[in-house]
Amino acid sequence: MKLHEYQSKFLFREFGIPIPNGQVAQTPEAAAAIASQLGVPVVVKAQVHVGGRGKAGGVKLARDADEARRYAADILGMDIKGLVVQQVLVDPGADIQQEIYLAITNDRGAGCPLIMSSLEGGMDIEELNRSRPAAIIREHIDPTLGLNGFQTTHIASAMGLPRAHWRSFGQILWSLYRCYIESDAELAEINPLVITGEGELLAVDGKVIIDDNALFRQPKLAAQRDDSGEPESESLARAAGISYIKLDGQIGCMVNGAGLAMTTMDMTKLYGDADHIGPANFLDIGGGASPQQVAAALRIILSDAKVQCVLINIFGGITRCDEVADGILTAYNEVQPNVPMVIRLQGTNASEGNAIISQAQIPNIISAQTLTQAAKLAVAAVKERA
Repeated sequence: MKLHEYQSKFLFREFGIPIPNGQVAQTPEAAAAIASQLGVPVVVKAQVHVGGRGKAGGVKLARDADEARRYAADILGMDIKGLVVQQVLVDPGADIQQEIYLAITNDRGAGCPLIMSSLEGGMDIEELNRSRPAAIIREHIDPTLGLNGFQTTHIASAMGLPRAHWRSFGQILWSLYRCYIESDAELAEINPLVITGEGELLAVDGKVIIDDNALFRQPKLAAQRDDSGEPESESLARAAGISYIKLDGQIGCMVNGAGLAMTTMDMTKLYGDADHIGPANFLDIGGGASPQQVAAALRIILSDAKVQCVLINIFGGITRCDEVADGILTAYNEVQPNVPMVIRLQGTNASEGNAIISQAQIPNIISAQTLTQAAKLAVAAVKERA
């Protein structure tokens, strides 16, 4: 779950990280009032879950309250990479002398948190990593020991930070690590952390991504979710308790179990790749899906206009194939899909499930006995509709 910049920085403040004393506005008048209260100049920044806001015109420096009102009016309602700006952050301007990149993220390969820091902050870290990877200092954190003092000193020294700022940098890094751990974050990023003309360190921008699987432990953060920028299908899937990720193919996949789902996707890619045919989604209905969840999953898949065939691959263990069949028919009657559906039911109550599907006598439903057969049939069905 992504937090907006203002939510990320307000969270940083709770852990003792210094941030500008900004406020959020939903109207131009509110932005002008905040600018008057803070004093000028102020920075008016679009709050959307996407990068490149500045290049798109979503970040403006206002020299007075009237200018803040004007810029807010321009930015609110702006479309930035498909997302509509509904609020702006009004921050006091900062006398920036130096920009630092500082982040803690998951290193899945190493199995531990990774600190990344660079004196070349304020720019796209991916581009910096491509062009000059040596400019980024990397330091792993042993999760059993936590962050050690010598590591903060090493990072400050290795990236060439002036010694006068080592202590305050170390305190901010400690606070960022606490924020990362205690918030169940996948990423806690300050870009940039600036050195001001007064010699102070200030987090003028921030980004935090929370692990969705840990949100049950983070009700305060979960309540801040803004799903306005998410595809409707992903919001519906989350509400139904279904794991769903949209992809670019033409075969909608409904499977129970993440491993089987990935195998199903691989098989459609194997037999369809030569014709540029592949999976349209990852969708795992889970090990004990109800007919209601199955119906919800089928509706989500069919909401994707790119889907030309649905492949349902169920191996009944905890999930009963007859319940899956009931869910398929419920969704079919509601949605009335005009695309073929390939169904493979194996395992618990598979014969009963197949009988339910057969008795329904739906013309565009095709049965398969094996995954190989199902994948080939799905690819063939897409080719016929091309």
